[in-house]
Amino acid sequence: MNNLALMARFNQWVNGRFYDSVAELSDEEYRRDRQAFFGSIHNTLNHLLLVDRLWIARIRGRDHGIKSLTDILFDEFEPLRAARVREDDGLIDMVDGIDDDRIASPVVYRRMLGDGEQQTRLDHILITLYNHQTHHRGQVHAMLTQAGVTTPPIDVIYFLETLDLS
Repeated sequence: MNNLALMARFNQWVNGRFYDSVAELSDEEYRRDRQAFFGSIHNTLNHLLLVDRLWIARIRGRDHGIKSLTDILFDEFEPLRAARVREDDGLIDMVDGIDDDRIASPVVYRRMLGDGEQQTRLDHILITLYNHQTHHRGQVHAMLTQAGVTTPPIDVIYFLETLDLS
């Protein structure tokens, strides 16, 4: 398994653990404005799903249909959680299907800034996607801590212990 495929699986594992932790919150605590970049845990989780969909659509050469990075895709937690599971499964399937010839190939897309056509290597886009997830999950981690929820360990080393890499 290459590192990009490994990271897709790590991303799925961490998201599952985070959503389990978030599920402990009342709806009020889940939606509370905690002065984070997107305000609440709800808004931040929506943003993460939205940006994954944006990048995956770009990789596939499809219109993402996203108007704003603050769009709310799901108003309720459980449908958002189910969509996150589907998105993570789809990301793994997509990454597993990328061959060595394509991984360094350019993806042509338009940024939401309206600054014209851009071109970025596919592997660099995937690194960006994984890093974006990590960045905003760190914010969710802080918000969960503020809410009194103890999150499980989420470091890569703990994830690796769940795998049979022999």
